[in-house]
Amino acid sequence: MKKAAADGSPVIIKKYANRRLYNTETSSYITLEHLAVMTREHRDFKVVDAKTDDDITHNVLTQIIMEEESRGQTLLPVSFLRQLITLYGDSMQAMVPGYLEASMDSFRRNQEQFKTAVEGAFAHSPFAEMTKRNLAMFEAAAHAFKPGTNPGETPDVPATKADDMAALRAELARLQDKVDKLG
Repeated sequence: MKKAAADGSPVIIKKYANRRLYNTETSSYITLEHLAVMTREHRDFKVVDAKTDDDITHNVLTQIIMEEESRGQTLLPVSFLRQLITLYGDSMQAMVPGYLEASMDSFRRNQEQFKTAVEGAFAHSPFAEMTKRNLAMFEAAAHAFKPGTNPGETPDVPATKADDMAALRAELARLQDKVDKLG
C-alpha cells in the first residue's frame, strides 16, 4: 500500500536541467537519497522533467538503484543483470516486468512467513531470546527488501558480546529456577 500526498495524488518531484530535484510537497530541494527513503516508506511520488513535464520516474528509480549498487550495496548479481539485458528486444520482453513484480511480491510474502515460522518455533524454548536477537539482525540485513522502514531505524540488538552473555545468563537463571521448582 503506497502512501500518497494529502490529497491522495502522488507527490510531484520536479527535476531541473541542473539535475536538482524539487519536492513540491515540502517546497524544498532533495537528493536521490531522499527519494530512496520515500520509496522505502512507500511514499507514492512521480518525478517529472521541470521543462517538458515528461514522467521520468522510471529513469530516476533506476538511477537510485545504480547509486546503491555503486556504494557496495550489491543486490543484483552479475548473472542476473546479464540475463536481464538479454531479454531486451526479446519476444518475451513484455512479460518480464509482470513476472519480476510477482516474484518480488512472492519473496516478500515468503520472508514474512519465514519470520513468523521461526518466531513460532522458538517461542517457548530456552533459545527464544537468542532467536529474537538473531531475527532482529536478519531484519537489519534484509532491510533493503523490507517495505515501510526508515534507513535510520535499526532493530533492537545487543550492542556487545557482554550484552549477549548477560541475556543468556539471565535466561539460564530463569530456566534453572523453573527446574528447581519442578524438582
